[in-house]
Amino acid sequence: MAFEGLASKLQEAMKKLKGKGKLSEKDIKDAMREVKLALLEADVNYKVVKDFVKNVGEKCLGKEVMESLTPAQQVIKIVNDELTNLMGGSESKLSFKDNGITVFMLVGLQGAGKTTMCGKLALDLKKKHKKPLLVACDIYRPAAIKQLQVVGKSIDIPVFAMGDKMNPVDISKAAIQHAKDNDLNVVIIDTAGRLHIDEELMDELKNIKNEVEPNDILLVVDSMTGQDAVNVAETFNSKLDLSGVILTKLDGDTRGGAALSIRAMTGKPIKFVGMGEKMNDIEVFHPERMASRILGMGDVLTLIEKAQAAIDEKTAKELGDKMLSQEFNFDDYLAAMSQMKKMGPLSKMLEMLPGVNTSAMKGLDLSQGEKTLKVTESIIYSMTAKERKNPSLISSNSSRKKRIAKGSGTSIQEINKLLKQFEMMKKFTKQFKGGKGMSKKGLFGNFPF
Repeated sequence: MAFEGLASKLQEAMKKLKGKGKLSEKDIKDAMREVKLALLEADVNYKVVKDFVKNVGEKCLGKEVMESLTPAQQVIKIVNDELTNLMGGSESKLSFKDNGITVFMLVGLQGAGKTTMCGKLALDLKKKHKKPLLVACDIYRPAAIKQLQVVGKSIDIPVFAMGDKMNPVDISKAAIQHAKDNDLNVVIIDTAGRLHIDEELMDELKNIKNEVEPNDILLVVDSMTGQDAVNVAETFNSKLDLSGVILTKLDGDTRGGAALSIRAMTGKPIKFVGMGEKMNDIEVFHPERMASRILGMGDVLTLIEKAQAAIDEKTAKELGDKMLSQEFNFDDYLAAMSQMKKMGPLSKMLEMLPGVNTSAMKGLDLSQGEKTLKVTESIIYSMTAKERKNPSLISSNSSRKKRIAKGSGTSIQEINKLLKQFEMMKKFTKQFKGGKGMSKKGLFGNFPF
């Protein structure tokens, strides 16, 4: 979980302040000491930590906070605002040409996840109605071209390659012409990386930059490398004048030091973050939302955006109409589960809810919900098409239940439980339609997800 250690420590420090009435200067200094330790343990650059704590401390000791009726809330707001500023203040958008071809050049060290991120970025832009082309300019790493082609095929996005004998500058120029000829409007160049920074690598990247004049040069860095990520960013920026950074593997970095240090140390914004292994696990980086997550205040806007992107509006409306008309069956039940699963793992959704304590979540077995989904799917898939459309055929027929239990590797008790949940859900929706109100659990209170 991203920022897990930092989030739990900062939330604990803020909780202590909330437990007090009026705050003294000592209370503020004690809290700032805990904030400082939390940031250093999260591998945030020492200079960044020093400046951050100084700014926050001075503002917290101001008259406005010390004489406030809700001083703890004021301190939390100051910490939230300063965290937001530290990470860039607001979203930094990509630069698109009004007409013609927009070129994005992705650079970075070998192993940072550059090739995969090219695919993730292309898919994200495709969803936003752009027409991207992936360009294979890494002619040195074995199978790099093949890897990009596999990525492109998996997301149905064309890949331009000229083999490993051509010059990357020539490949880039030819790719832009290919995009023009094929009515594609975004070119994403996957450049070569090294295990370390060297002059040969930088010269090649400079040559590509000078020839194709990219709209954005985006550095892809592995957030789990901590301070090394900041050092890499500083070096690439000095040579190429980056326009932004993409952090990969942020979901696996419990510290988050790179995300909190890069903007302050390089002056370059974080534009995207990779939050998982799947091709759609890419998020626009919103500093204010990330600060809110770190302090346990949730990220409802991102949750809503994920729902809008994942759930098909037409399908959702059809399912809702069927539920209210009592025509809902197990085929529809499967469709509803499929829509919910598109939003991602339960743990990632919970992280975005306000008031969720990350340290408390650590002890929860969130996989139970995923297991319940799989069991439910197995049971429904073991029914015949006729049974799925007419669940009442199963209710009073023990032989059908035995067959379904055997086919799904479950028990008759689990079949009965699912049937009961299904009937209760239909009753609730019937009440809802009739305007009699809803149960405390809500319209979907008895759905197993």
